[in-house]
Amino acid sequence: MKNKYAIAPQFFYLLFVILVASSCKKDSTASKPVSATPVTLGMYEAGSGSNKRVFIPITGIGTQSVTYYGIFDTGSSGMTIDATGILPASMITSSGIQVTGDSVVNGITVTSQQAVVSYGDKTSTTKEYGNLAYADVTIGDQNGNLTLKRVPIFLYYKIVDGSGTKLAAHSSDVFGVGPGISYANSAIASPLSYYSPGTNLTKGFKLATLNTSSFTSNGTFVAGLLSIGLTSADLSSNGFIMHPLTYSSTGGYSPNIPATITYNGTSTAAQVLFDTGTPSVTIIEDQKATSGVGSLPANSVVTVTTNKGFTYQYTTTTTSNLTAIQNPNNTADYRTIFSIDFFINNEILTDYAGHQIGLKNF
Repeated sequence: MKNKYAIAPQFFYLLFVILVASSCKKDSTASKPVSATPVTLGMYEAGSGSNKRVFIPITGIGTQSVTYYGIFDTGSSGMTIDATGILPASMITSSGIQVTGDSVVNGITVTSQQAVVSYGDKTSTTKEYGNLAYADVTIGDQNGNLTLKRVPIFLYYKIVDGSGTKLAAHSSDVFGVGPGISYANSAIASPLSYYSPGTNLTKGFKLATLNTSSFTSNGTFVAGLLSIGLTSADLSSNGFIMHPLTYSSTGGYSPNIPATITYNGTSTAAQVLFDTGTPSVTIIEDQKATSGVGSLPANSVVTVTTNKGFTYQYTTTTTSNLTAIQNPNNTADYRTIFSIDFFINNEILTDYAGHQIGLKNF
């Protein structure tokens, strides 16, 4: 009996041809990698005059939505944040974070590894006490955000300034994007260094010039300040002068760049740190300086020339480009540290993969 569902052989041949053609077309499309584009985020400029900061919104830690603002700091490596409001209050005591082994709380892996993070020099040192932890961290806010997966962070329970005064919770949360590793724990580095930006991009970030008029007491959101993921043009043809970094077994790749500093007719060799985390005064360390040199007067001209030919010159005023001269024998800190004022007229990029810093005059 004739099967009423029978299909002509010609149809099977046509179907076979269509399937083969579709398969070839699909494979051809899939083999072409899609180039990624950098993620661009805005940040907040706050303060004025001789005290300015740039803050990055932190809106997620582990499984929790939060609202904190970390100091965007090119001068340190690693994220430090107060445990208050992130861990249950019962875990935080005056003597430390109560944890047995490695514990997962609110999506955060809190380890029993304790450490102390210090900022400043021997004349005034702020210290944070806490534990190594791991968590997903979301940066940015409703204007645009990015989640960084399983970032090592320093979760502190206490912060004390140079005079021994305990500071308020979250008064000094830092988002350190320097190229090295934290002295507190070698597992901690810049949160941005753990982000894979995608095809044809290099791990790293680029910071646009800051806007003087955006520094306000309440903070002003400035779109597009931070670009995460570097293009080949950024690294070769966008005008940045690249500076290879030196590796140390203790701090990793150092952000300090060899340079010559000239001020008021005096010249000195220097290791220069360009630091968004220094809010007011540029510190020039000069071994020839006397203890009585102090702050440079207004209208002093300062020039920095790096070993790769990047040059920047500025003139001090009574409210901006404040500059002090110190002797490293007194401070125990040999670095010349340029403050946030530098970033109003210059751009910086950090290439984590190639271990180099790029500088560019605006």
